[in-house]
Amino acid sequence: MTDSIALFGAPGSPYTRKMLAVLRYRRIPYRLLPRTGRALEGLPKPKVGLLPTFFLPSDQGELEAVTDSTPIIRRLERDHAGRGVRPTDPALAFLDALIEDYADEWLTKAMFHYRWAYADDIRKGAAVLPGWSDYSVADEVLAERGKMISERQISRLYVVGSNPTTGPVIEASYKRFLALLEDHLRTHHFLMGDRPGTSDFGVFGQLTQLAHFDPTPMAVTLDIAPRVLAWSGNMEDLSGMEPDEADWIATNPLPRTLTALLAEIGRTYVPVMLANAQALADGATEVRTQVDGQAWTQSPFPYQAKCLQWLRADHGALPATSRAQVDAWLAGSGCDALFR
Repeated sequence: MTDSIALFGAPGSPYTRKMLAVLRYRRIPYRLLPRTGRALEGLPKPKVGLLPTFFLPSDQGELEAVTDSTPIIRRLERDHAGRGVRPTDPALAFLDALIEDYADEWLTKAMFHYRWAYADDIRKGAAVLPGWSDYSVADEVLAERGKMISERQISRLYVVGSNPTTGPVIEASYKRFLALLEDHLRTHHFLMGDRPGTSDFGVFGQLTQLAHFDPTPMAVTLDIAPRVLAWSGNMEDLSGMEPDEADWIATNPLPRTLTALLAEIGRTYVPVMLANAQALADGATEVRTQVDGQAWTQSPFPYQAKCLQWLRADHGALPATSRAQVDAWLAGSGCDALFR
């Protein structure tokens, strides 16, 4: 494929930033389309209006709108050789995918929570987010759009699980995550070693907002994890890196810093993913479980049940020796509960 890839998104979308960083690192030509003017005329519409939206050829050769970052990354791995972001070792690739999903599906709870639960963050979001679509409008129009965005997002916090019951759990987990990543970065340049994996880009996407835009988590991040703040700034453009196969992280044994991160994932993400899947299977209208000994309630989230299905399918497709290695890494972390 030689033509540049067309997509549109927004700076306030963590998944847009995740994917732009992947494209830059992999040196894949792309065109980021403006959301105003004629750039989007004649292009197909996505089934669900999510950001970013990529415009890629279907199996039939027709252009289609695609929005899910993880399958897009895997497609790019197939279509573009070199500078891959998925480890070549199947066991490490699975671990990388698990951490990526934690970033996409758990850290995003912190991102939405902080942005729409605190007055300063709401004020900044309402003022800036509408301008990323179109700022060449009257002040009152921009203000009204900001009001509409903030009211809509605040009303939808239940979708990601942010509410008065879960807020303290989300904030405590974000602070622990920062301390764990800060510790890892003392001895490694990336989660996956001396080159980035999909997990690095997934975490980076959320931190573009948590560490670099929203006032409350920005202050938290600086206080707990200055290395993380620096790392997430560097992740924006890694096009000048020259990765080598030997740069993937050594796994015999798995570094203690990754083992610690897996324990945090098992402590938070795992019980919610399992309870969500069970609620959907039971036809329940509410997800109820405990996270770190505290109550967790939210509305069922069908997409996250699909994410769990995909992870289980990946686990089941591993070669026997790789699956045994993964199971040994996950044993006792709480993450093993996902695959029983």
